[in-house]
Amino acid sequence: MHNLFTILSYGQNFALDTASATERSRPCPYGMLRFLAAVMTSSPKKVPIPNNGVDYRGKVVLAPMVRSGELPSRLLALKYGADLVWGPETIDKSMIGTTKRINPISSTIDYTRTPSTAPKHPESVIRESKIYRLHPNEERGRLIFQLGTSSPTTAVEAAKLVAPHVAGIDVNAGCPKPFSTSGGMGAALLQTPDRLASILSALVGEVGSVFGIGISVKIRLLETADKTEALVRKLCATGITGLTVHCRTTPMRPRERAIRDQLRMIADICRSEGVACVMNGDVRNKDEALQLIQEFGCDGAMIATAAEANPSAFRTNEQGGLLPWREVVQEYMKLALDVDNKWGNTKFTLGQLMPGKAEVYRRVTGCKSYTEVCEALELGDLSAQAREVDERLGLVRVQHSPAVNKAKTENESAQAAGGRTGIERSWSSKKQRSLSERGVGLLSTMTA
Repeated sequence: MHNLFTILSYGQNFALDTASATERSRPCPYGMLRFLAAVMTSSPKKVPIPNNGVDYRGKVVLAPMVRSGELPSRLLALKYGADLVWGPETIDKSMIGTTKRINPISSTIDYTRTPSTAPKHPESVIRESKIYRLHPNEERGRLIFQLGTSSPTTAVEAAKLVAPHVAGIDVNAGCPKPFSTSGGMGAALLQTPDRLASILSALVGEVGSVFGIGISVKIRLLETADKTEALVRKLCATGITGLTVHCRTTPMRPRERAIRDQLRMIADICRSEGVACVMNGDVRNKDEALQLIQEFGCDGAMIATAAEANPSAFRTNEQGGLLPWREVVQEYMKLALDVDNKWGNTKFTLGQLMPGKAEVYRRVTGCKSYTEVCEALELGDLSAQAREVDERLGLVRVQHSPAVNKAKTENESAQAAGGRTGIERSWSSKKQRSLSERGVGLLSTMTA
């Protein structure tokens, strides 16, 4: 109530100071209405969105998730209604030194590097490792690259590689896993706020302003509301366009319920600084996301585990809501095949999308290729494409002639019947020492 009287008092003084002589002669309520109209029509502060960037306000987005945030998963989320998608956290040093390639088959941009370790078998074909890949057409203007970093210098160097092809760069300051925190990245940055602020400032000045994209950050709650408030104010002052808060502290695990006590405070600070605030944590679907945005005064919401289990969580109830898992799996398989997705990642994702109690689940987990999965899921219309992808990815089993297979079987039978023993005996005989080396005859010499 005190604040209300203060505002009204200020409004009356404002009205008298700025009114004309004619207006001063009018009753006081006229001046008050003039002041209130000025307040209501004034636009809130807003950090400018760069030409090639995107505003997070009013968006329901896919969270950054390791393995579950690869290209086909992002494309599926976009298909079902995600406004934006975050890619999985990618470490700056893993990006530095990569080669950018345009993939003519999948129409993707791939960032690759040659493995640092030699293959186990000299005759093996050395395949480049794909560090990051994106679809310049399907994800244009809707992909946010999340960066794992602990240094302004390497952050800028890595971000420049991908900046021409994304709508924003987001710094991961919330991952609690050791692979991130052990290097001073992720949630470890919450304990070094000056370093985190310097990283964001460097990205804003050397990447965001150069490439015309927004820079944002994803954090977790700190131990107290006062610490969280101080951190948010510091980060908002760096020139970022967006801040996402995961409503859990660093020690909390995903199974623990998200805490939202500080959320409105964070949203208010972001709004006062002109920074978009996105909430994350236990958001189950798009309808709930929109409801929470209104309830806590946030600008956007991020869906993570619910979308990992079923990306159709981005469909509203009006659009039909969640789809059956079989339909989702079929759509995912189409996208995975279209972009030649890494087999290991596809198999992992299928395990997330399928209920463990489904009869076909065990058969799929035993598959070793796209062709086998299509057979197990009875996706006959994708079988031909699956065989082509298996061949390109080196998943095709070598097919021997009947004669070769018979010879191999007989050889294995012979080894089982003693052939292996014979081989070992032959090998040991080659290593056998001479009689003199083994001391044969030494005893007779000594007793003579």
